[in-house]
Amino acid sequence: MAEGGLDDDVSLPRTAVNKLIKEMLPNMRISNDARELVLNCCTEFIHLLAAEANEVCGKQAKKTIGPEHILSALRGLGFDHYVSEVEDVLEDYKVQATQNKRKATKLEDLGIPEEELLRQQEELFAQARMQQMQEEQAAVAVAGAAPGTAAANAAGDGMTQQQRQLAQFQAIAAGAVTPAMQPADANSQP
Repeated sequence: MAEGGLDDDVSLPRTAVNKLIKEMLPNMRISNDARELVLNCCTEFIHLLAAEANEVCGKQAKKTIGPEHILSALRGLGFDHYVSEVEDVLEDYKVQATQNKRKATKLEDLGIPEEELLRQQEELFAQARMQQMQEEQAAVAVAGAAPGTAAANAAGDGMTQQQRQLAQFQAIAAGAVTPAMQPADANSQP
């Protein structure tokens, strides 16, 4: 088993092999030595099959071992009676892999209609825009131009209409400005 300087540490997980044994023989008690022997036999079989598949692959001038190489290796090692079962398992795997790939790529499988997802996305964008405008207004206020003051109205020329309206709304909500104190241009556009 230790060809080419490889360690014997390469093995199957004990828990996986124990689970397989328990599934195959549910009412049978198996000694620890027997479990260890089954584990070693499984590991040795996989090494033997992989080495044979590697030879088949090399003869075909391929660099990657594929399912067809494994099937040829089974036949070459005299396990012809397992080939049909392995082909069935391979076909089941391909069907399951295709189904999993489709599930991962379809929005319908999320359980939320696409229109609802778009609505939620737009709502998140609107919240982000509002938060950005609030942060910009806070920066203006920190710079010494509080909303509703003469300095803010003079500095407001660099602000967009939306930003001015937000600043006026915040000032009214905070009680710093009454509607009568609003500049005339704020009422000119909704």
